[in-house]
Amino acid sequence: MDTDLQRREFLKKGFAIGAAFSLVDLGGLFAADQLPSSSKSAKGEKPDLVAVRGSNRIAMLDAALAALGGIEAFVKPGQTVVLKPNAAWDKPAELAANTHPDLVGHMVELCLKAGAKEVNVFDHTCDAWKRSYVNSGIQAAVEKAGGHMAEAHDKSLYIDKEIPNAVRLKHAKIHRLIADSDVYINMPILKHHGGAVMTGCLKNVMGIVWDRGAFHSNDLQQCICDGVLLRKPDLNILDAYSPMLRNGPKGKDKSDLLSTQTLIVSRDPVACDAAGAMILGHKPKDIKHIELADAAGHGHCDLNSLNIKRIKLA
Repeated sequence: MDTDLQRREFLKKGFAIGAAFSLVDLGGLFAADQLPSSSKSAKGEKPDLVAVRGSNRIAMLDAALAALGGIEAFVKPGQTVVLKPNAAWDKPAELAANTHPDLVGHMVELCLKAGAKEVNVFDHTCDAWKRSYVNSGIQAAVEKAGGHMAEAHDKSLYIDKEIPNAVRLKHAKIHRLIADSDVYINMPILKHHGGAVMTGCLKNVMGIVWDRGAFHSNDLQQCICDGVLLRKPDLNILDAYSPMLRNGPKGKDKSDLLSTQTLIVSRDPVACDAAGAMILGHKPKDIKHIELADAAGHGHCDLNSLNIKRIKLA
């Protein structure tokens, strides 16, 4: 495909995304009078999902957490916390293959300010783990904030976990930090994925298990759905600031990205992924693992039925 044709196709995709935003008002003005009546926040009621648009990732995260009751609603003094970003790729932050380090570092800082005993961060990477941790910028951000970048490349760090209610993923070896930490915060980046269609909160679970290949060889979409049963996150933070529209999960260059300056936060990983799917120009139920997770009761993908808080920052 020649360069001009590629550009036209990419722009067409961008227009589709703009239309998708308007369906649930995840873009535009975020004006309260434009919200569907079923999504208007009841006075004093915490939202099911928060969608923030702005130019400053740290301010966006602070605003989202404030709407959900603050970091204190999730982290109590003396608790141990594990953050699971996407840190799988030996790519710099500006290429958006991994969760942005500013978000991860700030979340470490917030957890420690809330009194967390310790905050560990890890990913079972696809590229060489030391290079991925360093070149993503995540290790430096975590350590600067006072957290610990934990290893995940050694099989002895994983324990067996049975999943009796799963359809296909009946057991897996999961990282001890997921099993043992008091609080589990899921922090993926939103992007295209060649096999699963998209990467989001549900698919991010593949980085907590030892054998990622078991997902691919045993019905990938169903295993992604089943994976949430390993341990449901206490909070999900979906980095949708510069979603990758093609060539995922690793990406090639900045031409793969579209700046939407959005952050999606919820206790419900299915709801986060439903919003993410629409940002990528899909209907939520067109992503098989989202449809399966909704049907299994792991969360909700009908955004119009949820209490959604929209925030637009400068």
